[in-house]
Amino acid sequence: QIQLVESGGGSVQTGESLRLSCEASGNLANMHCVGWFRQVPDKEREGIAGIQRGSGATYYVNSDRARFTISQDSAKNTVYLQLNSLEPEDTAVYVCAAWFGHCRHVMRADPPYRGHGAQVIVSS
Repeated sequence: QIQLVESGGGSVQTGESLRLSCEASGNLANMHCVGWFRQVPDKEREGIAGIQRGSGATYYVNSDRARFTISQDSAKNTVYLQLNSLEPEDTAVYVCAAWFGHCRHVMRADPPYRGHGAQVIVSS
């Protein structure tokens, strides 16, 4: 089993930044891709980015979303998502998840492991 715990969410103004953290614990040997998606009520899950735990290679679901950056600290088993120049449309629950395999191929599938999410609210 893998446990994922997000932190760093909050309420900010338009143009501000947040850094979300996802700390992993458990049987991490099976955790190949760790990524983030966001959810808004009555809308489909929206993938953001993933990172290969072994190589550190990153994958961005939407290449136009240059405001967001994923990174990891392997020693801390923690993955980060830097959110810059936030807009009200970025308001959502940001969820950390883990998949088997390569991020580019697996992130569209339902993740076998996920956290409870971190709420981000952006006010204009």
